[in-house]
Amino acid sequence: MWLGICFRQIWAKVVISGLNWRWLLAFTAVPCFLLLPFFGITPESPRYLCAQNRMSDATLVLERISKTNQAALPPGILTYNRGIEVDQSAPTCEIDHLLPVREKECTDDNAMSSKSGSLAALRSLLSRNLRRSTLLLWFVFYANSFAYYGLVLLTSQLSDANRSCASGLRYVKSEQDASLYKDTFITSFAEIPGLLVSAVLVEWLGRKATMWCLLFTCCGFLGPLVFHQSEIWTTGLLFGARACAMGSFTVLCLYAPEVYPTSVRSTGVGIATAIGRIGGIVCPLVAVGMLRSCHQMEAIIVFEVVLCLAAIACMLFPVETKGRDMN
Repeated sequence: MWLGICFRQIWAKVVISGLNWRWLLAFTAVPCFLLLPFFGITPESPRYLCAQNRMSDATLVLERISKTNQAALPPGILTYNRGIEVDQSAPTCEIDHLLPVREKECTDDNAMSSKSGSLAALRSLLSRNLRRSTLLLWFVFYANSFAYYGLVLLTSQLSDANRSCASGLRYVKSEQDASLYKDTFITSFAEIPGLLVSAVLVEWLGRKATMWCLLFTCCGFLGPLVFHQSEIWTTGLLFGARACAMGSFTVLCLYAPEVYPTSVRSTGVGIATAIGRIGGIVCPLVAVGMLRSCHQMEAIIVFEVVLCLAAIACMLFPVETKGRDMN
């Protein structure tokens, strides 16, 4: 991912200098078409195949997986039981529904039919047992996307806003500014240390602590940008903030599938990811609109508030998944 982001900065400088942004979008869309053939050879989920009564196909996928991992499948015949239900009248805590242990199967696959599986999964996500985790995940995904894509935009918008607002002139486009591509290229490399730091901390501190530590650290890097800084300081602070945002987002993508039981895992993660994209859509209103209006302090404060609330939300997650078995 980060290789593609870094390459895009170099490609943008080459294309826009000779053509325009429309050609850049066209060229960057070409790799997407190259991915299409791979969807045909990607194996389907064995659980989905079992739910569709395609047991032989599920067995073939599992045999291919076992062969790749050089491990033997357990003896016996593959079966799929739809009749296991959860006793909703029994006293349970949210942790029991998020991370059922092997001895206690807390799934309701009977409700997950092919006709109403998605609606049943959505109702489960908003049920009393999962509502807290679901709503917190939705907000943290929203905040992480808001912060990450906002930081990408801030790299270019802060330098332009500093020049235009300091001179008293209205915002002027500066695609030809070489420093713009240089700063964007440098901050793109921040994702490498962000991934490395998150990989170390997630096994040391756990998922929850790693996320809120990185989010608070991201706030610390953004704090000085409330006031106008030099180009070097601005690039360095955005480098650190983007590294923390990338690390937090990576751990969140690891944490989200771990908190849901199998019956609602794909639906829960999919909806949370979609809500996160809304944050990416909204962030230009702050990162671009407010900065072009010379409201740098207000824009940075908005990012600080969103990140702090997301860090608090991470503290409120009901369960730490480090070292826990998935259902």
